[in-house]
Amino acid sequence: MDVRLAVIIAGALLVFAGVLLMAYKAIWQGRLSGASRRDSIVESTTLEPRGRSAAFDPKANWLGIALIALGTSLLLVATVDS
Repeated sequence: MDVRLAVIIAGALLVFAGVLLMAYKAIWQGRLSGASRRDSIVESTTLEPRGRSAAFDPKANWLGIALIALGTSLLLVATVDS
């Protein structure tokens, strides 16, 4: 296997892992509405969150952003002709 191909595959996997990690945090760990998902007694008139959700905070997603940045840099390095 060519070294350039291995770098491209590693970069693509890092980008994919970063996107999956950020999607996981947004879907499963963030409050998407005013009421808690487990609390079905409290009803809300809207699905909009009251404040900024922690799932979309860059501080909460730093690992996913770092994986995407590292994977993108590997993909850019692999495309440069030596």
